Amino acid sequence: MKRRSFLKFLSAALLLPHPTWALGEEDYFRVAVLKYPESSFSTRSKAISRLLYEVEKQTSIRVDSKPLEISATDKELFLHPFLIWMGESGFEPFSDEAVLQLRRYVQAGGFIFVDSAEGVLDGPFMRSVKRELERILPQKKLTRLPSDHVAYKAFFLIDKPVGRLAIEDHLLGVFETDRVSVLVSNNDVVGAWARDNFGNWLYPVSPGGERQRTMAMRLGINLVMYALCINYKADQVHVPFILKRRRWRVD
Repeated sequence: MKRRSFLKFLSAALLLPHPTWALGEEDYFRVAVLKYPESSFSTRSKAISRLLYEVEKQTSIRVDSKPLEISATDKELFLHPFLIWMGESGFEPFSDEAVLQLRRYVQAGGFIFVDSAEGVLDGPFMRSVKRELERILPQKKLTRLPSDHVAYKAFFLIDKPVGRLAIEDHLLGVFETDRVSVLVSNNDVVGAWARDNFGNWLYPVSPGGERQRTMAMRLGINLVMYALCINYKADQVHVPFILKRRRWRVD
């Protein structure tokens, strides 16, 4: 290529719009999915990929769209701030090593999202999860997440958390001081994101239809933002903008 041609090419390239990423040029956000012997639901990889597609499309976060299935004892767990733990049936107790590593993970800043696809409250999967959480964080209790918690406004404003189902109008959380380290849903949020190999939605959402699916996707984006930024959006500097978006009066 002649120098004049090269300079024309370089000038054109510099004029192209470049996205500004929240992470470094070499950094990608990747979701980890907890793998355990009965975790047949970890096969919902296309659901996670769909969520990450929306994350990259709507935020400045660059993603690796392929979720990482990982066991609790894998040291690589500490490289991933967001761990999804999902299922639809009860499971055997974790090993002591797995319990200890999950405790270290959340105490070191890791965030776990537990999603039940059972379609009922307190089914066998959720009872197994609660049993393990009592071992992982024996001094902590699951409590109802306040409706004004930052997880409901980290990117989108969420009035009521929904998923494929809407059987519970709130999330449950385990708090580490002012940070939520574990969030729990009974609404099969991941199920609302799932697509088949042809790009069709895999499950109907009920009772709210496609609007409910949209809100489930927004909740997922909020969870990613919360895993990365924690309580940043709770800063008072954001309050007037949030009130405006809610069409409330700002004095």
